[in-house]
Amino acid sequence: MARRAKDWNEGLAKDLRDPKFVKEFIQAALEEGLPIQVVLGKVIRAYGVKEFSKKTKIPGPNIVRAIDPGHNPTQETLNRLLRPFGLKLSVSLIDKREKSAA
Repeated sequence: MARRAKDWNEGLAKDLRDPKFVKEFIQAALEEGLPIQVVLGKVIRAYGVKEFSKKTKIPGPNIVRAIDPGHNPTQETLNRLLRPFGLKLSVSLIDKREKSAA
C-alpha cells in the first residue's frame, strides 16, 4: 500500500469529524468493497476510541475488538457502532446490471 503524507492523514482525520462526511465516507467505502471493520476502524480511530466509547456506551476494549478484522462482531454490535453516524446494516436487492457484471 502506498504511504500517505502526514498532511493527507491529518486532513482525512479532520474530515472524519464531520457527521455528513462520515456517512458518505462509510457508504462509499462499503460500496467499493472494503470490509466494514476496516472502514469503522478508520473512522473510530480518527474520532478517538475513548471519545467514541463515551458516545456509544461501549467499553473501549470492546470497540477495538469489534473493529479488528480478526474478530466477528454481531450485527447488533455493528449497528451500535454505526448508530452515532445515523447508519445501520441493511439488506437490499441486487440490481440485475450488477449481478450480470459479477
